[in-house]
Amino acid sequence: MELSSITAVSPIDGRYRNKTNELSEYFSEYALFKYRLLTEIEYFIALCEIPLPGLEDFDNNQFDRLRNIYRKFSPADAIAIKQIEKTTNHDVKAVEYFVKECIDEIGLGEYTEFIHLGLTSQDINNTAIPLSLKDAHTNIIVPAIDELLEKINLRAFEWKNISMLARTHGQPASPTKLGKEIYVFVERIENQLMMLSAIPFSGKFGGATGNMNAHKVAYPEIDWENFACEFVNEALGIHRQKTTTQIEHYDYLAAYFQNLSRINTILIDFSRDIWSYISMDYFKQKIVEGEVGSSAMPHKVNPIDFENAEGNLGLANALLHHLAEKLPVSRLQRDLTDSTVTRNIGTPIGHMLIALKSLIKGIEKLVLNEKQLADDLDNNWAVIAEAIQTILRRENYPQPYEELKKLTRTNEKITRSSIHYFIDELEISDDVKRELKLLTPHNYTGIRLI
Repeated sequence: MELSSITAVSPIDGRYRNKTNELSEYFSEYALFKYRLLTEIEYFIALCEIPLPGLEDFDNNQFDRLRNIYRKFSPADAIAIKQIEKTTNHDVKAVEYFVKECIDEIGLGEYTEFIHLGLTSQDINNTAIPLSLKDAHTNIIVPAIDELLEKINLRAFEWKNISMLARTHGQPASPTKLGKEIYVFVERIENQLMMLSAIPFSGKFGGATGNMNAHKVAYPEIDWENFACEFVNEALGIHRQKTTTQIEHYDYLAAYFQNLSRINTILIDFSRDIWSYISMDYFKQKIVEGEVGSSAMPHKVNPIDFENAEGNLGLANALLHHLAEKLPVSRLQRDLTDSTVTRNIGTPIGHMLIALKSLIKGIEKLVLNEKQLADDLDNNWAVIAEAIQTILRRENYPQPYEELKKLTRTNEKITRSSIHYFIDELEISDDVKRELKLLTPHNYTGIRLI
């Protein structure tokens, strides 16, 4: 069967292709080939700049032509590499041969044996993968989170003066402001983004077992340790791990995935809260012409965007947790289990991107139902019992908590009238009684936090 968005096994490349197609530039096999080419070619250029014996006469004006091999890399070029791989049965070696063919075609064939000199596959993979993730992080992931964060922040300030009944353990609790409760998620995500920005994208570059053995034996006079650090840190722009086995430690990568999963967990919490507010009728949703909420019940307008987000965030986290737990573990100097796993980095990012876009869409459809929030407060006068007993404590009134407990811990409805009758019966000054009677569920909302 021909592969298309309708025949794809994964919904990332099928049903949700329109939400994730930009990830192909970073996480597809085409992208992996492109980033491998970048490393191979920049490594060759770095050798020319030493210059390595045998490359002293290389014309540096050719560097742009070399870089165009990856800058102008096309899907057709990727297919050409796949054809080479049919013979090599090794994808990195296929990339090496492709680079050699390209260099030969531009008249520089005498230098082809300097391509991939002294390297192992992981010197390429463990730089190409963090480079692709770094670019996706900068161009896709963080902008999507920032866009959602801006939407949430705008709603928080729009609703900052809206009093709302809080619920702890699902039961009515001391009132709050809707905007503040929304802003809680802004602060939590900002904290995680701050930690995320501190995690470097790191790579490995040190030969077959991390000691640059081949480099050292062939060119003992060159400071290869300094070369490798300058190449990875400066030319490629990622952090080089100096003491490695054949592969990168993946510890920073694990930290990155764990950080993303915490952001996702916060957004699951957000999705469930908004879902609950919709079910409580605090929010209605804009009706989209032609949409159907149920195949049987014509009236339904379901919170599908928040449900979609919750499901995709959960899938993303399941994969992120596996990546974080598996990748830092490798038998002795290297086993191959990381290879197939790292090919799936784009999958949790895809589910996360679907969720972020669903949340943005869902937030834009929310319509505040102020009357329902006000009615809930009016129906729960018992929640100012905390305020009354605290003021009575201030006045040294005997056992105020117990007195309020007798009044409010009952199955009978507590109303404004019953509260005021209770206040009138207290043996306190008229000034304090007036102070207590000014309290309502609408104004007992504490300090202003936003």
